[in-house]
Amino acid sequence: MASNARLDHRNPLVFDTHELGRRPGALQRLTRTVDAPKDLGLQEVIGVPEGAPVELELRLESVMEGVLVTGTARATAEGECVRCLEPLELELEADFQEMFSYPDADDRGRPKAEPADDAEEDEDRLFLEDGMFDLEPVLRDAVVLALPMQPVCQEDCPGLCSECGARLADDPDHHHDAVDIRWAALQGLAGTMQDGEKDEMSGAEAGVDEKQEK
Repeated sequence: MASNARLDHRNPLVFDTHELGRRPGALQRLTRTVDAPKDLGLQEVIGVPEGAPVELELRLESVMEGVLVTGTARATAEGECVRCLEPLELELEADFQEMFSYPDADDRGRPKAEPADDAEEDEDRLFLEDGMFDLEPVLRDAVVLALPMQPVCQEDCPGLCSECGARLADDPDHHHDAVDIRWAALQGLAGTMQDGEKDEMSGAEAGVDEKQEK
């Protein structure tokens, strides 16, 4: 990926590497708590709410071609159980490692002798800009990979009743009496016959009453 335009040092996810001084082997350790950016996670599934605290532990190492950033992000993700649809929270820990290259160095860390048409290679690389780098794209990728695609409130969540939608974890004995469709048809026929017999009996009784009156 090409270098970002004008990184803002006031952005909490932008880090300055000037203390390393482009000295291979130089190390810097950082800890920082930042507000989660928007859409940090899997949209409409699970993610870290915007503005929620994200704890970062970073190790910055100067190498020939740039700065190698290794770190861990910790936060609380929120989502919905895919089985019972109840809200859930997940303690998230995402590890990552990324190389931020010097824009004026080749893959071996040496200054480029002359400009080359390597746009395709640069698309997959991240670059330092004025000694700074933006951690947000790396953080976003790490969080997405660490989150479950189908979050559940508990591993053995039984989900919802397919007939009435009741949450089965709240009522383990919940069930519905199964009715065989073949017997249901016979029961309907029997009910119809019983109604016909009642009508015939009512008609017969009415006829007897009329004779008695004569």
